[in-house]
Amino acid sequence: MAGYFSVLLVLLTLGSGLIWLIDHLMFAPKRNAHLAMAEASAGGKLDEETAALIAPEPMLTETAKSIFPMIAAITIFRSFMFEPFQIPSGSMMPTLLVGDFILVQKYSYGIKDPVWRSQLVDVGEPERGDIIVFKYPLDEKVDFIKRTIGLPGDKIVYRDKRLYIQPNCKAGETQQGELLCNEFNKIDFKLINDDEFKQGSMALARLNENLTTLNHDILINPQAPERKGRYYQQPGTPTDEWVVPADHYFMMGDNRDNSQDSRFWGFVPKENLVGKAVFIWMSFEFDNGPDDILPGWVPTGVRFERLGNIQ
Repeated sequence: MAGYFSVLLVLLTLGSGLIWLIDHLMFAPKRNAHLAMAEASAGGKLDEETAALIAPEPMLTETAKSIFPMIAAITIFRSFMFEPFQIPSGSMMPTLLVGDFILVQKYSYGIKDPVWRSQLVDVGEPERGDIIVFKYPLDEKVDFIKRTIGLPGDKIVYRDKRLYIQPNCKAGETQQGELLCNEFNKIDFKLINDDEFKQGSMALARLNENLTTLNHDILINPQAPERKGRYYQQPGTPTDEWVVPADHYFMMGDNRDNSQDSRFWGFVPKENLVGKAVFIWMSFEFDNGPDDILPGWVPTGVRFERLGNIQ
């Protein structure tokens, strides 16, 4: 089921629309007839104030008529077109930072009903490299955002902080884009810097990774050991290797040593996909510390340079 806010919007839309419709079909004609009789007795059209006294419109109906168009527009926009999200953690650094406010394109991978999230229309499939908001498979009340690494049928290896992909190729294919079929392709990256981002006192290496569909930056903590003991163990595969099931996807955060993702809890089913992250529409800095007067949730600045399309 969708989040509580989505359900509330749908209920408000249906409720206000139903009140408006019932009044239009049943009660408004009676008010109009009563008003017509009063105008006939008066010998002319009555002013609005007098008409309102003779045939008053109930406050509930007036409120429903005033909010229905606005609520309906918001529901349609948020349910089927774009939904705003706030980045709550650093798991997608350096691509997305805490304080980024993004728009998620809801129709990228299909149109779903806003309450039960059942697929109504198929639109497209995720591509490797897409940044996607999805319902966390272990608790679908929680939204996660990660980058798509593995598509259905792909084999994924993450070993010694390097990513390897064996794509799911069609019969007769020898190459899928820049990835060779029937072998694990080592995904290339190159160092950009190692002093911009830190985890505590440890500097994180910023690398540019080539996923063959696009280049994007990731962060690696060279001093952090791999947590293989916590990896999701898929039956029949080595600890650090996964085969993506049909209609599922393998997701990873760009902040590789600070992300709870498919390496730890498994795959994301297609029905859990919410949409593709496409745009940063606002980005706030939150630099207030424990000794500052203002609380930590109060913004201290705006990062205008971050506004724009998401890569």
